[in-house]
This record gives sequence, C-alpha cells and structure tokens, in this order.
Amino acid sequence: MIYLDNSASTYIKPKEVIKAVNESLVYFTANPGRSGHKASIKTALKIEEARSHLAQHFNASSGENVIFTQNCTSALNLAILGNVKNGGHIICTENEHNSVLRPLEHLKNKGLIDYSVAFQTKNSLGITLEDIKRELTDKTFMVICNHISNVNGDEANIKEIGNFCKEKGIIFLVDGAQSCGHEKIDIKENNIDYLTFAGHKGFYAPQSIGGLIMGDIYRPEPIYFGGTGTNSLELFQPDIYPERLESGTISTPLILGLDAGLTFVENNFNDIKNKIDDLTTYLNFELDKIGIITYTQPENANGVISFNIKNYHSNEVADILNEKYDICVRGGYHCAPLKHKALGTMETGAVRVSISYFNTFSEIQKLIYAIKHIK
Repeated sequence: MIYLDNSASTYIKPKEVIKAVNESLVYFTANPGRSGHKASIKTALKIEEARSHLAQHFNASSGENVIFTQNCTSALNLAILGNVKNGGHIICTENEHNSVLRPLEHLKNKGLIDYSVAFQTKNSLGITLEDIKRELTDKTFMVICNHISNVNGDEANIKEIGNFCKEKGIIFLVDGAQSCGHEKIDIKENNIDYLTFAGHKGFYAPQSIGGLIMGDIYRPEPIYFGGTGTNSLELFQPDIYPERLESGTISTPLILGLDAGLTFVENNFNDIKNKIDDLTTYLNFELDKIGIITYTQPENANGVISFNIKNYHSNEVADILNEKYDICVRGGYHCAPLKHKALGTMETGAVRVSISYFNTFSEIQKLIYAIKHIK
C-alpha cells in the first residue's frame, strides 16, 4: 500500500513515538497532578517536560502558555468561543477548515458576532495583509488565519498579518494544523496571540492530541469545566494556567508520544522539509506535463497537491487509486467549503495528495503511472 493522505493523519510513525507511547503505558500510568504520591508526581513532571519543550519550540514564554487539547479542532474552538466579544466582528479566510467556519457560523446565528471572509488575490500563493485589510471594520477584534491550506497548500503571510494585528490591537489566531512541524513558527516574531496545532500531522504523534499555544496578552475563557486537581473545594474554575483550561484527565500516552514526535522533527527538520519539497515539486511538474488540472502552484512545495482529471469526480479518482492501485489519497471537499468555492471545484471536489517524510520517490512515480492510466 502507498499512503498519500498525510494531511488527514500521518500513517507511519517514527519508532521514537511508538517507544514513548509504550513506555508511558508501563511507567507513567498514574493520573498526573491529581494526587500527591510519587507515581502521580513522576507522571506530572514528565508532562511538564513535554509542555516546556513545546513552549521552547514555538518560543512561548513558558509551559503555562501551552494548553493540551483533544485535537486542533478543540484548540480552535477554545480560542474562538473563549474570546467572543458581543457585537464584534471577526475576519477569517477562504482557506479555513470547518473547525473555524462552524464555530463562527454558530456565533453569528446566535447573534453574538458577525464575520467576513478574506479571499486571496487570484494566482497569489496565499492570503496577504491586503486581503485581510479589505474586510476590516471598526468592530473587528479577531483575525483567524489558516497558515497552510489543507486543500492545496496555499501559505498565508502570517508575519505581515501578525504585525498589523499587533499594531491595531486585534487578536491574531493562526490555525497551524498543516504547518506546525513543517515550518518553524515563532509566535513572538510573528506576533501570534494564539497558535493551534495537530499532533498527529506534522509532529507524527498519535491521533487525538493537539494544543493551543498562547502569547502573553490574551487568555480565553474556559468553554468547559470540571476537575483540575487544584482548589477542589471550590465550585468555580481556578484562575491559574494551564489548569484553568484543562479540565479532566489529560492523556499522558498521547502527550509523551507528541513530545517524542517533536524531538524527531527537531532532529531531522531540514531533511524532512527538503524531502517533502522535492517530492511535491516533482509530482506537480509531472502532473502538469501530462495535462492534469492542478490547483497547487509550482512555487508551492508544502507537501499538499490537489488535482482533478477531466470527466471524473474527485471521489471516483480516489476510489480507483485505492481499489486498483492500492494508493491512498483523499477525494471530496476536505472540510473546507470556501476554498473549493474559491478554486471553482464545488461540483467535483478535488483529489488531494499529501506527502510525508516517509514517502519515497518510487511511490510518487507509481502514483503518476496510475494517474496516466486513469486519464
């Protein structure tokens, strides 16, 4: 089997990640921070190591700025719902996933906020500050920006947008689901107030672990409540972080797997990036050469390529690749309806190929062979 659906979830996990998860189930099974005995303390210290490691990776001020969540969707919901300003206005972009669009639509339908969508200039490589400025109002209090599109790899200019948001006192939330692990992101350098990540993608971690990296200015209100291991006699949520935003038992195995994945990425960052760039560029070039309709520009080498074959729905192509050639790609709409509107693929969706460090040149050649025969 050839697996090329890594934007949904990386398939092959580094041996370091598997080892960390296995060891956690043997040596770190006590509930972290919920008891005073040594088994609980040992586990809690291991969790704090992972938290501090993530803070260092993204240049957050401390581990207290790192909030573990079930996934990137949970982190986005926390940042959006926890910062609602009644009567305010939010700007998002054409590249947003439904994990942004649906919370915004929910808030709009409740009459709490209004929002507008920034569409990128035709043939640009991603969202720019000028695209954002076109949607600005005097009530805008938050800008949400997908860093790298999960549909076709378009990359937003987050540094330029972040500088503007800081100047205007606007909260800047970046969805890093497809970029964290693939790009080096410094939240201070880019003036990011909230950055969300998905552990099971660019960090090669197990599924169901994500996080919210917070800057130093804004803090979301909790959107769910419960036990935190502190102030247990009080009926209100504690004020200290990260406990205020992490009710219930957090997942030690997944967090330690994430930490191992982060170490793997940091130790191999250049090799990972160069390989994904090379394979993306090669595939894009070959698809263009055989006349395939592509939606990923040649300059874009972020490991995501979308295409269609004339007279086929994208799901048909994905099914043929799966059943006849044992190649896993994704067809359809990728939970990003506005991007398909912008690309003009509302009727067909798009076939998405997403590449990981563990893919090979030979696998891409076999994909090209299969596409030629379908065409």
